[in-house]
Amino acid sequence: MSTPQELSLTRFWAPRYWPAWALWLAMQTAARLPFSWLPPIGKVLGKVLRRVKRRERRTAARNLQVCFPELTAVEHERLLTLHFEAVGMSFLEMAIGWYWPIAKLLAIVKIEGREHLDRAFARGHGVILVGGHFTSLEVGFAVLEAVCPRCSCMYRPQRNAMLDAMIRRGRRRFAQEQIPRDNVRALLRKLRDNHAVAYLPDQTYLGNQSETLPFFGEPAVTNIATSKLAKISGATVLPYFFRRLADGAGYVVNIGPPLPNFPSDDAGADTRRLVQGLEEYIRLAPEQYLWLYKKFKGRPEPHPNLYRNDGG
Repeated sequence: MSTPQELSLTRFWAPRYWPAWALWLAMQTAARLPFSWLPPIGKVLGKVLRRVKRRERRTAARNLQVCFPELTAVEHERLLTLHFEAVGMSFLEMAIGWYWPIAKLLAIVKIEGREHLDRAFARGHGVILVGGHFTSLEVGFAVLEAVCPRCSCMYRPQRNAMLDAMIRRGRRRFAQEQIPRDNVRALLRKLRDNHAVAYLPDQTYLGNQSETLPFFGEPAVTNIATSKLAKISGATVLPYFFRRLADGAGYVVNIGPPLPNFPSDDAGADTRRLVQGLEEYIRLAPEQYLWLYKKFKGRPEPHPNLYRNDGG
């Protein structure tokens, strides 16, 4: 568990942290604005990012072409524009997810399926909340403060120490402990104590707990550890997804029921079921999934490198 000194921002006064201070100030300002102002600001920020983040734009465009081959070039371009608008909005969602009082957050977030979480806790073996990297992630998990008193999350440390402290400070409202992604013992210990652990295994994982499985029909190196963690711990696995509503009225969090006969003796087959559920949810609002990272990197031969022109 992080100490107050580790999470303090007052130690970051060196010039290399000034951009992070600028981000902190911008989020403090955004958190004080009316919610109705944020989507228009997010769109403008997204248009700027689309122009300046050229490598990420190429990666996102390639991912969208591969995952949605049925779309026309015009439709791909439109989806790419909407995606960057969602990414722009995500910076503002960090602000409200980290700094808004929980009552104010719950006024714009509808939580569906809370009964599945209550039943899973009643079993007494912990809960693995399996989600994905959607742009509204910080809002989607912040509301766990109200519905999940015993929750932790997996965490990947950031290179910038101040950004790392900012993220951990923001997420501590719902996460009693933020577990490094390679600390499986700590994760299992929390599950043994009947905690919920927020777990996002959808990004490329090149370790020994991976298989090449289809994602929107295209082979991708995929983390298969969820099934094995559930088998070892006896924890209940619940899909945990969230999205921004199209009418600008707020957000919905969907806590799904446990998958039947999960886990099985085939971790690859179990993971295919999880990926299928993720794909179905992405299709509800495809622009809100995080397409900026190289989902199909690291694939073994004979699969081609889809990002060859981007240097990786």
